[in-house]
Amino acid sequence: MSRIWDLLQKLEWQAGSPELHRMPVDAVSIGPDSRIVVHTSPRSPSADRFRFLRMRLRDLWDAQKLRRLLITSALPRDGKSTVALNLATTLAEHGKRTVLLIEADLHHPTLTVELGLERGPGLAECLENGVDVLSVIRRIEPLGWYLLPAGMPQSNPTELLQNDALSAIIERVGPYFDWVLIDAPPVKPLADALSLSRQAHATLLVARAGRTPSQAVEEALTLIGRKNVLGIILNGVEGIDAAYSKYYGSYARAAMSAGGESAEGKHDR
Repeated sequence: MSRIWDLLQKLEWQAGSPELHRMPVDAVSIGPDSRIVVHTSPRSPSADRFRFLRMRLRDLWDAQKLRRLLITSALPRDGKSTVALNLATTLAEHGKRTVLLIEADLHHPTLTVELGLERGPGLAECLENGVDVLSVIRRIEPLGWYLLPAGMPQSNPTELLQNDALSAIIERVGPYFDWVLIDAPPVKPLADALSLSRQAHATLLVARAGRTPSQAVEEALTLIGRKNVLGIILNGVEGIDAAYSKYYGSYARAAMSAGGESAEGKHDR
């Protein structure tokens, strides 16, 4: 019953937001090799971990304490953009929630590349030329969330993100979305993430297992401020998938034994 009520509320909210319906839709092709595992492998251990993260975040969302979330990493190539793509897809819950993902890494906008989209106007044009942010947001299907692309900055990206217009842009989009996720550049060596963190209610810090030095994580925590970091996501942990497969393989065999028939027997029927 509660799910039906949630759906009715969602439909009523969307009906009152014609701006979202006017936004262009970009249909993207998500191949089996895509890193958006919550879409390509929804029953995988990695997808499960993102759903668990959604559950933890939803408690803060329900308490009205979290709407805007910054996603960054201590160093480049730690996987923060991959985390952002998967988290946006998970939080959208197949369109149940409205999620905006902002591609705020103006130096290396990898979200657009990962989705196979052509570069066009986006955040940079809003900051430089005063373009209305709602005019450059697009809906991404079949993932079910919205993207504010980085755009094509003509001036220094770090200086752009220190522009007072950034705060106005974030406030402008806030009323239209349940969640606003900001994919920020790494904390080191740039200052961009620190500027962007002021626009978020909390920060998720991504580190890569076996690669990101603990000292780099400590420095990132100090720069952002420990009280502003909601949690650390350890990316690229080896061995969990194998353990997951072994566990569910044992579970399946036990279920077949309890049923008193083999897999072959069920297939023959």
